Amino acid sequence: MSRVISSLLVVISLLFACAAFAQDKASSGTATCNFDENNQVVAEYQHVTFNLKKPLAQQVQFGKVWAPGGKPVTLFTNTPIQIGSRMLPVGAYTLFVIPAVKQWTLVVSKSTDTTGAYDEAQDLVRVPMEAGELPSPATDFSVSFAHAAPNQCNIRFDADKFGHIAEFDKR
Repeated sequence: MSRVISSLLVVISLLFACAAFAQDKASSGTATCNFDENNQVVAEYQHVTFNLKKPLAQQVQFGKVWAPGGKPVTLFTNTPIQIGSRMLPVGAYTLFVIPAVKQWTLVVSKSTDTTGAYDEAQDLVRVPMEAGELPSPATDFSVSFAHAAPNQCNIRFDADKFGHIAEFDKR
């Protein structure tokens, strides 16, 4: 009888673990840009829902480093890329943003800590992001890439009424 109970407890524990994993995956997203068949950048991010009835400034602290959903965007690249004035070798990085009314700043960190903790000493580069008004407000924060040229992928963060773009160049 105790063997049946032990087995049942193991099965229940596994079900809870699977449910927690599925719930965590459902709250995250992935964006990919392929420079060519062998070279790409991938970003993983947390979904954040905005209340379009409230100003964005009441939902995100302008002028402060922000990790969307409490976790930084993780960036993986299997090819060297340049962002702003900085060359990034193959590897993993975390991305934060500093939101403002219109122009956001992208912060690339050499840290791979995904807890949401920010350490300015780990910054590799800060890049102003171009902003453009979206045709309709985005209720969810999202990350996407656009393959803008053979060796260029633009990362885009959509939030509320604006899309914010930074350029990644394959080197």
